[in-house]
Amino acid sequence: MFAWGKGQRLFLQSAIFELEKLGPARGVMGCCLNVMTAMLFSWVLMADAVSGIGANWGTQTSHPLPPKTVVQMLRDDGFQKVKIFDAEQGTMDALKNSRIEVMVGIPNDMLAVLATSMKAAQDWVSQNVSSYVSDGVNVRYVAVGNEPFLATYNGSFIQTTLPALQNIQGALIKAGLSSQVKVTVPLNADVYQSPSSKPSDGDFRPDIQNLMLSIIKFLSDNGSPFTVNIYPFISLYTDPNFPIDYAFFDGTASPVIDGSTTYTNMFDANHDTLIWALRKNGFGNLPVIVGEIGWPTDGDMNANLQYAQRFNQGFMTHISTGQGTPMRPGPVDAYIFSLIDEDEKSIQPGNFERHWGVYTYDGLPKYQLNLGTTNGGLARAKNVRYLDKKWCVFKPAANLDDTNVAPSVSYACSNADCTSLGYRTSCGDLDARGNISYAFNSYYQKNDQDDVACGFNNLATITARDPSTGNCRFEIMIEADSGASRRSSRVRDQGFVAVCYLFYSSFVFLITLF
Repeated sequence: MFAWGKGQRLFLQSAIFELEKLGPARGVMGCCLNVMTAMLFSWVLMADAVSGIGANWGTQTSHPLPPKTVVQMLRDDGFQKVKIFDAEQGTMDALKNSRIEVMVGIPNDMLAVLATSMKAAQDWVSQNVSSYVSDGVNVRYVAVGNEPFLATYNGSFIQTTLPALQNIQGALIKAGLSSQVKVTVPLNADVYQSPSSKPSDGDFRPDIQNLMLSIIKFLSDNGSPFTVNIYPFISLYTDPNFPIDYAFFDGTASPVIDGSTTYTNMFDANHDTLIWALRKNGFGNLPVIVGEIGWPTDGDMNANLQYAQRFNQGFMTHISTGQGTPMRPGPVDAYIFSLIDEDEKSIQPGNFERHWGVYTYDGLPKYQLNLGTTNGGLARAKNVRYLDKKWCVFKPAANLDDTNVAPSVSYACSNADCTSLGYRTSCGDLDARGNISYAFNSYYQKNDQDDVACGFNNLATITARDPSTGNCRFEIMIEADSGASRRSSRVRDQGFVAVCYLFYSSFVFLITLF
């Protein structure tokens, strides 16, 4: 596949301009000119499409950055597409006329009603797609559900995912948007497997194979992509014997030999296991989007800044050549997970869940990351407003043996975020008093530095001296944005706000042909 630069794109655009200057022509000449113009125009679009990288923008946070600030960050960094997880009006308004490609998602708990009611599907499309498209939001995909076939869901969405997908597609057709907005289902990589760990032995899980083939056929029939989330970190987290170097892109891991193909990283092998599964079932050319890929920076011994930078930069370098994977040469359409840390995400999968961002909660880049889209690294968020420089800490005179200490810390951590505390985490070297102070301060900051939130049975005190040490940052909270307040989280939890993703790749099918 060609690696398109600015010069090539300008050449193609100039060629189109020169053809159009010839004016209308008839007969064979006219036909040839029209075909040439169409082909060149397609190549221009493809050239733009292959150069972009996307980001997942989650909003499960107590104090979100202003949506306009985040959109400016995306544009400054050169992100051309984004996935958001909350169709909050302020977020969608900020994306108007940004030219950033958007995918609007549907949470799993809405699948049942959408599967049984075409009117519900039409209403959803009207409210969450049509209204925003007409207002300048570049919606390109609808994500129907989110990893609905995870084994942990015990088959809860087996019966509703495909019917909901079909109804949403029908609603897009009726709205006249089906050529612009495509449907997809973001799926976890556990929907396929290889008994030998060789990609060529890959196929879909036996318990859902027939359903998977029905969904894939529907996607293929409607020109839609297959979306998969691939997480080498999770493999390392769940399997202590997983070869750590195989998770990265350094080429130093012991390779997996699959016939004449050698795999030195898990991403290529996992991705090609999917391609083999598609190929075996007659859909070898179906476009594939990597909906989520990334590495967390805290909350686990293998979640740190060094590994996250090594993985994400390695991935960006790996795909920047446009060579793709052994079984799917060409550009890789992918979305980094994620953009910003989220302090209200569920930690049921692990404490690392709140630390996937390449940015901290307040829009500071965690490490250098060259996306290949701008001259420098990540740009910090602009005009972020912080609360006062003060912290809540364990009183120096307080006794560690006080019976109120344990319940106070438990309360603080249950209602704030203590996931940076633990073995080999960023704050893992704190002593007992430091751990207590961290918990108290987390609760205090989350409650907007309210004096009442620094009581803890008279065990805590407010200080103007920063207690941060080394890699352990005691946060000062930012001002909660009025356009994306905590109320939206409550609405989301009640199921009234659809999860919104943003995806890219308008000409991904054309890409697979070359």
